[in-house]
Amino acid sequence: MTSFLFDGHETAPVTILLAHGASASMDSPSMTATAKALAAAGFQVVRFEFHYMAARRYGQRKPPPRAETVNPEYIKAIADLRAKGVTGKLIIGGKSMGGRVASMIADEMFSKGEISGLVCLGYPFHPPGKPEQLRTKHLAGLKTPTLIFQGTRDEFGTKDEVATYNLSDAIEVIWLEDGDHDLKPRKSISGFSTADHLTTLAETVKAWMGRIAP
Repeated sequence: MTSFLFDGHETAPVTILLAHGASASMDSPSMTATAKALAAAGFQVVRFEFHYMAARRYGQRKPPPRAETVNPEYIKAIADLRAKGVTGKLIIGGKSMGGRVASMIADEMFSKGEISGLVCLGYPFHPPGKPEQLRTKHLAGLKTPTLIFQGTRDEFGTKDEVATYNLSDAIEVIWLEDGDHDLKPRKSISGFSTADHLTTLAETVKAWMGRIAP
């Protein structure tokens, strides 16, 4: 059974399931702050870890696997969450690699009525410094309603780069000014704080849910 962290009220009409990035756990400061912000907006937020990350808690320093190899783990997490009695509308997503994995299973889950949408936090469009190694092929035909939150300083995909990609019309990209890969801005330069961006993120997801699944 997948282990979960819960935030927000269990009777919330919408649950958001989030997976972590390649190198930080589900209880990293970035993931925790994001979960708290979404919970404050009225969502139930659930976090989980892929097996390689969970193993690190027991001293097994496993490197991140290829993203597509953990697709079954995400699908199992959805089933395990439902088995725990979580009902209602479900949004899947995650931070960086976690969001990428969610995006690869999203259409299968959406077509089955298992999920209502997808939210990616800092999508890794390409490895840093390797803009030619795109991870966007499956995004061209994506049918699942999708929000991607991206910082304008994100080295995994800048605003100018993303503008040239062939992305599905189902995808909305929300740009957070001066945000890095963790969506964190430099307040002295941008005038925004991380809390500001997380508030924008949560409010945007809430308004978006009102449009796609009222």
